Amino acid sequence: MEATKKLKKSVLIRQRKEQEKAQVGGASTAKLLNCPTSPRKMRLVVDLIRGEKVENALYILKHSSKEAAGRVEKLLLSAIKNWETENEGTSLENSALFVKEVSVGGGRQLKRLRPAPQGRGYRIRKRSNHVTLVVDSLNVNN
Repeated sequence: MEATKKLKKSVLIRQRKEQEKAQVGGASTAKLLNCPTSPRKMRLVVDLIRGEKVENALYILKHSSKEAAGRVEKLLLSAIKNWETENEGTSLENSALFVKEVSVGGGRQLKRLRPAPQGRGYRIRKRSNHVTLVVDSLNVNN
């Protein structure tokens, strides 16, 4: 009699993620968690490669003077490897991979105290971030 059974929120979220995976198909994801760089500095690097072709993005990251560029470059290579394992039949050269989306979120903060004048202590927040990178191919029919 209960055709419309109420599901838990976690079950609904899992079902939604499975549906998105089924729709996406060719895209692959790589995540970098708790990277000890502030999110603002990481976003400066990530904005350079958003929407770029993979070859161009790797070139930009390799020649960037920012410290976070090395970490994003390693993450991009990981996303490319993930894409290769998901799509074994297609060749990497003919697929025209591009950076579909990149997002940077704040990670945990380490809170430290620095000595200050007159017996005070100033709080220092050592920030970290989470980066999610999605790579997809332009040619889906290969």
